[in-house]
Formats: sequence, C-alpha cells, structure tokens
Amino acid sequence: MAAAPTVHDRYWIVALGRALVALVAAAIITFAADHSARLGLVVFGGFAILTGLTVALVCWAVLAKGVLRTLFAVSGIVSVLLGALALLLQQGGLGWFLAIVSAWAAITGFIELYAGLRARRRHAAARDWLTMGGLTAILAIVFLVVPPDIAQHFRGPDGVDRSLTSSVILVGAFGAYCAIVCVYLAIGGFSLKWGTQSADAAALRAADPGPGEPRSGESQPSEPQPSAVPPSVGQSNVEDRA
Repeated sequence: MAAAPTVHDRYWIVALGRALVALVAAAIITFAADHSARLGLVVFGGFAILTGLTVALVCWAVLAKGVLRTLFAVSGIVSVLLGALALLLQQGGLGWFLAIVSAWAAITGFIELYAGLRARRRHAAARDWLTMGGLTAILAIVFLVVPPDIAQHFRGPDGVDRSLTSSVILVGAFGAYCAIVCVYLAIGGFSLKWGTQSADAAALRAADPGPGEPRSGESQPSEPQPSAVPPSVGQSNVEDRA
C-alpha cells in the first residue's frame, strides 16, 4: 500500500480558498457603479476577514509545525484584525481606506515574501508565496504613491459628466489586484492538486504493481537459459550417420 499523502500535499485547499474570496471581491468592485472609499472599506473588510480565516485556520491544519505555520497564522490574524477595523470605519473616508489597505499589504506581503524565500526548494508552494508577496507589496506601493486629492472632472463620449478621483483609482486598483490574485491562485492551486495526485498515483504504482510486474526495488527473475550441447556429443552423432 502507498503511504498516505503528507499534510504539505493539501496546501492547494488554501490557494483555491483564497482564489474564491478574491473572485467575489473583484466581481463586486467590477460591477459596482460607485467606487467610493466606503465601498472600498466594506469590500476590503470582507475580503481581509475571509482571507485571514482561510490562511490562519487551514494553514494551521495542513502545514507541519514550525516557522511557516506560525508565519501564516500571524498573517491571517493581521488580516482578520485589519478587515474588522475596515468594517468598523467604513464611514471614515479615503484616509482610513489608504491607511488600512497600505498597512495590510505591507505586513502580509512581507510575511509571504519571507515565507517563500525561507521555503524555497523545500516546499511546492514557495514560488506562489514569492509571487503573491510581490503582488501584495506592489499594491502597498500603489496605495502609498497615489495622491489622495486627485479630482479630475470630464465629459465622456456619451455626453455624461464624469469624475476621476483618488478613491476611484484606488478602489479600482484593489479590484484589479483581486482579479489577478484570483487567476494566479486558481492556477497555482489546481497545479498543486494535480501534481500531488500524479505523485500519489506514481507512488501507488511503484508500491503495488499489477500482476506480472516487479515491485519497486525488486529485480525480475531471469529466465533459464538453454544448455549448450557438448561438442563431443554433436561430433559423435555426425560420425554415426556417416
């Protein structure tokens, strides 16, 4: 019988859970007509709480005891706390949206980057952690460099007056981040899942081969070779016939 999969093999559950949460957040922002700071705080609050719970609880269950499990537990707790703060301050305006999302992206992005560097060449998800940490760090930089007082008014091709403000840019940037994260984590999660299943199938075939196939580490018995006819016997037969 093949050995049961290790807890590391189930990390794909975390990736797919995070992808689902990001999908919902990206869809809400994409189809919302009002990209105000209040909408940003509400969507980010729900996103951060659900992501934090997924990361903290599931990683605690599927990762082996050690530094990596502690890092993701801390990251999940930070996400839950800042998400709850965003929901409590949903009327706080653009300033709070900037501060909360910037703090979340900087802290969790750094933790995921560090986890990826630490687990490089030792964990199948290390590359995903590095990429996700980099994307989250970029989000923090965007929120820090966009001025909070942008307000440009213009008339669209349809003759309707429109406004481009800092909240529209930043809420849209957060929605774009969620869409990218959703696609990347979904691909990474399914890759980890299918890769684990392929490895398990190969291990099962090696441990329990079909009939007539040698087990792993066992050599196939050699077939008996026909004995050679002694030259003297063959020579005597020829002389008798003569």
